[in-house]
Amino acid sequence: MNGRTIPKEVELKLELPPASLRALRKVPLFKTPPTHTREISVYFDTDKQKLRKNGLMLRVRRTRNRYVQTIKATNNSGPFERDEWEAELAGQEPDLRMAEGTALEQLANDKLRRQLKPLFETRVHRSVYPIADDRRAIALTVDRGSIDTGNHSMPLCEIELELQRGKLADLFDVARELSRTLPVRIAVKSKSHRGYELLDGMQHAPVKGKPIDLPRDGITRDAFKTIGIACLGQIIGNEPAVLRDDPEGVHQMRVGLRRLRAGMSLFSDLLHDPQTATIKSGLKWLAAELGPARELEVLVNRVIAPMKKQRVRWEGVPSLSQQIKKKRKAALTRAKNAVNSARFRALTLELAAWLQAGQWTTPRDDLVRDRGDLMTSVFAAEQLTRRWRKLRKKRKPLAQLDAPNRHKLRILAKKLRYAVEFFASLFASRRQTKRRRSLLKALEQLQDSLGELNDIAVDEQRLTVMGFRRGSNRNRIFAAGLLTGRENARAEAAMVAATKAHEEVTKVKPFWP
Repeated sequence: MNGRTIPKEVELKLELPPASLRALRKVPLFKTPPTHTREISVYFDTDKQKLRKNGLMLRVRRTRNRYVQTIKATNNSGPFERDEWEAELAGQEPDLRMAEGTALEQLANDKLRRQLKPLFETRVHRSVYPIADDRRAIALTVDRGSIDTGNHSMPLCEIELELQRGKLADLFDVARELSRTLPVRIAVKSKSHRGYELLDGMQHAPVKGKPIDLPRDGITRDAFKTIGIACLGQIIGNEPAVLRDDPEGVHQMRVGLRRLRAGMSLFSDLLHDPQTATIKSGLKWLAAELGPARELEVLVNRVIAPMKKQRVRWEGVPSLSQQIKKKRKAALTRAKNAVNSARFRALTLELAAWLQAGQWTTPRDDLVRDRGDLMTSVFAAEQLTRRWRKLRKKRKPLAQLDAPNRHKLRILAKKLRYAVEFFASLFASRRQTKRRRSLLKALEQLQDSLGELNDIAVDEQRLTVMGFRRGSNRNRIFAAGLLTGRENARAEAAMVAATKAHEEVTKVKPFWP
C-alpha cells in the first residue's frame, strides 16, 4: 500500500453478562468518570459476502451527527491486532474513494460499489473509561446493546480494552484485574464476526480449525504464536456449542486442544519457562473434563445406535442402552459445567496472555532465543523430517503391537499430521501440494484407523464395567458380552485399514525440501 505504515488496532475483547455490569463500579481501576455516547454502526458487504471472504470489514458508524467509515483487515496477529483505517464522511453511505491506501483498495471498483448493501447493524450505549499512568494508556470501553440483521437480533455486552500507549501485556493485566470482580470471558469474535454468524444462522454452530497462513520469511517464534492463537480461536469458538450440550461442539473443542498441545510439542525447544508448565496443567484439566462426553458419544453412535436401527430385541440391551445414554448426558453436563466455570475463564485468559506476551516470547537463554529467530521454513523442514522418519521406523506389524504401543503410534501420526497442516503454506508449489495431500490423506486414514482401534478398546472396557457391575442381572451381563463381542469383531477390519494406511505413509515422498 504505497510503502506507508499500516495503522494498527490493538485491543482485547471481553464478554460478560449484562447483569454483572452493576459490579463495574467496584473495580479499583476506575478513578475518572466515563463519557457516554450512543452509536449506530452499519456493516456493508455484498450478498455473497465478498469483503468477509477476503478478510475485510467495512462499516459506517454514526455518533451524534458524525459519520465515520472504518475499514479493517485481519492479519497473522490473530484477533488481538488488526489493520485499521478510518475516514470521516459527510453522510451514512460508504465512500470507496476513501479506500485508497487501505486493504480494500484492490477490490474497490464500480462493480463492488453497486453491489454493496447494508447487511446488519449494531446499536450500543457506549461508556469509555480512560486508564492511564506513567507507563500505559488504555481506553476501556463498555458496549451494551444489540446486533440486528432485520430478521434476527441478539444482545451485545462486552468490554473492549484498546492499547493507546504501552505494551500488549498491559491489556492482559487490566483484564486480570477486571476478572477478580466480573465474570468476564475472553472473546475472539468481533462484532462484525458475530453479525455475519447471526445473518447466516451460525451463532451457535461448532467451529472447525481454519487453515494457517505462515509467511516463508517469518521466524519460528512468530509461527508458534500464529498457530497457538488459531488453536485458541477454535477452543473459545466452540463455547456456545458446548454450553448448548452439542456433542460436536465438545468434539471440536477437543480438536482445538489437541492441535494446541501438538503445536506445543512441535515447538517445545522454545517453551522452557514456569508459565508454560502452568498452561500445560490447565489444558490437561480441560481435556479430562471434555473426554468422557466424547467417548460416550462415540459409544452411543457406533454401538447403541446401529443396534436400535436394526431393531435388535436381545434381552438386556435396552436397559444397558439407557444406562449408557444417561452417562452420556451426565458427561455432557460435566463438559458444560467445566466450560462455564471460573477456572475455564481464567485458563483461556491466561492462555491468550501467554501466547501474546508470555515469558517464552522474550527468552533470556541465547540458544532458545536463536532457535526462536530461525526461519520458519528451515524449522518446519527439520521437524517434518524428524517426525516422518520416526513414524517410518515403526515397521513392526501393527497386529503384533499391544494397545499401548498402538496408541504411541497413533500419537506419532497425529503430531505429524498436525505439523503437515500447520506448515502447509510454506511449501505450496504444485508438486509440493500434490505430495502433501497424498501424505495427509494417508496420515488421516492411519489416525482414523488407529483411533477406531482405540475407541473399540475404550468401548469394550466401558461395556464390561457397566454390564458386570454389582447388582447386574443375567440379561445385562449377556447384553454387555454381546456388544463387547460385536466391538471385538470390528477390530479386525480396523487393523487391516490401519496396516494399509501405515504402508501408504511410508511410501509417500516428502513434500518439503
